[in-house]
Amino acid sequence: MKAIRAHEFGGPEVLRYDDMPEPAPGPGQVRVRLHAAGVNPFDTYMLTGTYAIKPPLPYSPGADGAGVVEAVGDGVTGLAVGDRVYTGGTADHQSYGAYRQVVLCTPSQVHPLPARVSFAEGAAVNVPALTAHVALERATPRGGDVVLVHGASGSVGLAAVQMARAAGYTVIGTAGTDDGLALVAAEGAHHVVDHRDAGHIEKLQTLTNGRGPDVILEMLANVNLDHDLTMIAPRGRIVVIGNRGRIEIDPRKIMAKHAVVTGLALWGLTAEEVTRGHEALAAALASGALRPVVGTELPLAEAAEAHRRVMTPGARGKIVLLMP
Repeated sequence: MKAIRAHEFGGPEVLRYDDMPEPAPGPGQVRVRLHAAGVNPFDTYMLTGTYAIKPPLPYSPGADGAGVVEAVGDGVTGLAVGDRVYTGGTADHQSYGAYRQVVLCTPSQVHPLPARVSFAEGAAVNVPALTAHVALERATPRGGDVVLVHGASGSVGLAAVQMARAAGYTVIGTAGTDDGLALVAAEGAHHVVDHRDAGHIEKLQTLTNGRGPDVILEMLANVNLDHDLTMIAPRGRIVVIGNRGRIEIDPRKIMAKHAVVTGLALWGLTAEEVTRGHEALAAALASGALRPVVGTELPLAEAAEAHRRVMTPGARGKIVLLMP
């Protein structure tokens, strides 16, 4: 099978298009032939070798995939050959990820993919939608709340906009391109704000009648967190989803508003939280509340280019690698 592997840590240039033997499922394992794999920013962080998770070399990046169950090992129930699924992680850790044609998973890493959802869209579910779901769950929004999604044109942001809108909250999304703003509006945001605009914080305050958002989902905390603390509503909640550096903040802003700032990293979730999250995503996919948005499709062999693009400003949905 074809696979993308890194034999050393570094930038996108270390990714190689390799041949690998196809794995056979052992007891309690499922073999999935992937049609698409999703690319996430943390794939690029892991590739540097300095991330919290450091896989053994050589390894294939990628946590998100979608395809068809090809074989099941002894003891596996509830899954059958031919089932359409999306995947979240793999069981064969020495090879690690989803940037390859065939993966082995545990049953808990395999989730049903509705027929109306394409494989490319399915590869946009696991990390983005699970992150958005858990972030909203952590923020505990209530009826009448205003939810601000920073960086809403990316795959996590769009999933959060869709699910927050479906839950009945007033949704504001920010983006940094005209196309991104149009996409965020089309996916359900009641208001969109260009975060390139020097006056965007004042605009956000105006949209909330000076009170500020009740919930802020923050994708770039090193740029925005201190501003978030300025505009958050009294007793508001900020969930930090993404960050690329250090920032200086004034804790008095948190104290004065009795605000809550919490962080989220998927690899820190419990197994129960992951299971519960995917159950919620299954319902959201079935109802149409979650509609994965794919912005760019590239062939597997162009994984290095995908890694360059995923770190470029102006996100517009998910970047997906298609299998040969």
